[in-house]
Amino acid sequence: MNLKFVLGSTLLVSGLFAAIPVVHADTVMLEKTDVRAIRAPERGLNMSQVESRFGAPQAKLPPAGGDTPLHPVINRWQYDGFTVYFEKNIVIHSVRDGA
Repeated sequence: MNLKFVLGSTLLVSGLFAAIPVVHADTVMLEKTDVRAIRAPERGLNMSQVESRFGAPQAKLPPAGGDTPLHPVINRWQYDGFTVYFEKNIVIHSVRDGA
């Protein structure tokens, strides 16, 4: 093999590797939260049960939906740290703030 060819090929391959950008990655650590540890109303309670167990909400947001039988009225009550969603007057979800 020709020495010029070998040296030229080596320089060409070296140049190609030098042109490849170096990739860096950051590691993001998220705080692990046990959502079961948050005391919030469970599914199936009615509004009066929620109010007797958790007190009056900080805010009762305007109802949404109710325009057709396929879109029932959804009520939302805000408490300190979570929001309770009702379909008509039954709890369907309790969502932690910032979730």
